[in-house]
Amino acid sequence: MICCKEQNTGSSASPAASPSSTPAGQSAVQDNESMKDVVKVAVGSPDHKTLVTAVTKAELVDALSNAGPFTVFAPTDAAFGKLPAGTVENLIKPEQKSALQNILQYHVMTSALKSSFFKDGMTMGMVNGDNITFQVKDGKVMINNAATIVASVPASNGIVHVIDAVLLPPTK
Repeated sequence: MICCKEQNTGSSASPAASPSSTPAGQSAVQDNESMKDVVKVAVGSPDHKTLVTAVTKAELVDALSNAGPFTVFAPTDAAFGKLPAGTVENLIKPEQKSALQNILQYHVMTSALKSSFFKDGMTMGMVNGDNITFQVKDGKVMINNAATIVASVPASNGIVHVIDAVLLPPTK
């Protein structure tokens, strides 16, 4: 895909402050009227500050701001707090960028799926190439017997499922 130079079309849209250091692509578009994309849903949540920091450090803001569709399993700050002490601080170091990207991409699917789609025992592929397995009991959807979907928020480019644990990809 070839990208063109930005043209002035008379639109009132202006670049917004983006979590990335050099705004580009969809993340740089300010639009306070349309439905928020998956990144803006997380940015607007008081419970996802750690996730937003991680996505920014992993340089995934623009990728997740694009058209999608995406299903994002978004761990809360409390979920990140359950990890061993120092884990998050270590992962956001520049030398850990690829490990952080792998973990974050293990929370993303390239489709927009409501929680009602997931069935007990279903296995699905994630952006990082690994699979997750769903468990459904008493109407609650769990992932890898570790995280429960506690809320779902539609976005312009997919859906954000708030989860109560961080999903860790299988070790290779």
